[in-house]
Amino acid sequence: MSTSSADPAARAVAQDQEGQLRRVLGVPSLVLFGLVYMVPLTVFTTYGIVTETSGGRLSVAYLVTLAAMVFTARSYARMASAYPVAGSAYTYSQKTFGAPVGFLTGWSLLLDYLFLPMLNYLVIGIYLNAAIPAIPAWLIVIVTVAIVTILNIVGIVSVARANFLIIAIQAIFIVVFLALAFVTLSGSGTVDLMAPLRGDGSAEGFSPILAGAAILCLSFLGFDAVSTLSEEAKDPKRSVPKAIMIATVTAGIIFVILSYVSQLVYPSNEFADVDSGSLEVMTTAGGQFLSVFFTAAYVAGALGSAITSQASVARILFAMGRDGILPRRLFGHVSVRFGTPEYAIIVVSVISLLAVVIDLATLASIVSFGALVAFSAVNLTVIKHYFLDAGEKNVLNNLVLPFIGFALTVWLWFSLSSLTLVVGVCWLAAGLIWLLAVTRGFQRPTPVLDLQE
Repeated sequence: MSTSSADPAARAVAQDQEGQLRRVLGVPSLVLFGLVYMVPLTVFTTYGIVTETSGGRLSVAYLVTLAAMVFTARSYARMASAYPVAGSAYTYSQKTFGAPVGFLTGWSLLLDYLFLPMLNYLVIGIYLNAAIPAIPAWLIVIVTVAIVTILNIVGIVSVARANFLIIAIQAIFIVVFLALAFVTLSGSGTVDLMAPLRGDGSAEGFSPILAGAAILCLSFLGFDAVSTLSEEAKDPKRSVPKAIMIATVTAGIIFVILSYVSQLVYPSNEFADVDSGSLEVMTTAGGQFLSVFFTAAYVAGALGSAITSQASVARILFAMGRDGILPRRLFGHVSVRFGTPEYAIIVVSVISLLAVVIDLATLASIVSFGALVAFSAVNLTVIKHYFLDAGEKNVLNNLVLPFIGFALTVWLWFSLSSLTLVVGVCWLAAGLIWLLAVTRGFQRPTPVLDLQE
């Protein structure tokens, strides 16, 4: 039975028995949520790979990616204003194209959201195990999952407070890195300020920059996570769109500055290990001290991303559970004491424990598929909702700009590896099978999310 068709009296009783999401987050907390989710230091995760791919033009590749992401972030902001509720791309597609399309969009997004916390736990285990070999990586993963789960269950306010600390650690590192880089450059003689933009000549033309930009799309996964907290935001029709745009542009500027300065300090695309090429930048800029500081700050950033990504996917599961497309008793439950979807949080934690057995290469290769599918869908929802359904014939805002965002995300989507596309298509097929089972082959209507607050 659809949520929207339930008996009002029964719904009132159900609401009395469940807790309610609390509107406590303002624009600063929402922006921090998005920034921590994206991890400002993620610029160094693929530093060596994209520097090599782009021929030493990492900062240019970031500018191209930022331009592409701004269009999609704008579409998210517009739809967050139209539907200020939990659910993100799932809700936008559901209300615009219908419940079945909404479900498949949300299902695609789950591939990204379910795997991203796991990716962060795995990275934390790898880095801390390298720093303290006596502690096995699997134990570090389990302890980290437990800590993050408790923080998320206790309440979204505790998550916001943790975000302040984690973003502060990264901010301090960035300041120290830029200061040491300036000192290093000052004592190195003549510095070619155009070198990071011109490249080192190892990869000519614009296509290597585009190839690098496709990889860097992963750095921006997270601005959409802000929209999943719409039901916990103060004045969500204004605060959430503003926070989405601020977080996207701010992260992009940070990425461009850090990549530009890094390539001034280490003007080469030759690394002892391309996967950890950023450590050579740190050693060049500040010796062993900066390398150790970087590791600590990066782990802190991964912890923050784990906290925020787990919070986001739990709320998407909550929206789908409240909708009835997933078991309502499990996923639609909100803790009366803490006001958080505790059962959904626990489910995400259990899935994240797969970080103990999965390898980093496999995990990283599939994490972006669902996000890019969702990005494409949200760009289309702007056209459908505003230009076609609402009849707002502003061609630039309601047709041209979202279509550019759609075209750019589709291009990035087809730039993914064949393995990623195979896994993603299999995931979509599984979602379609589940939808057919729930609706008895579409003989029953797909449950519709109740948007009343």
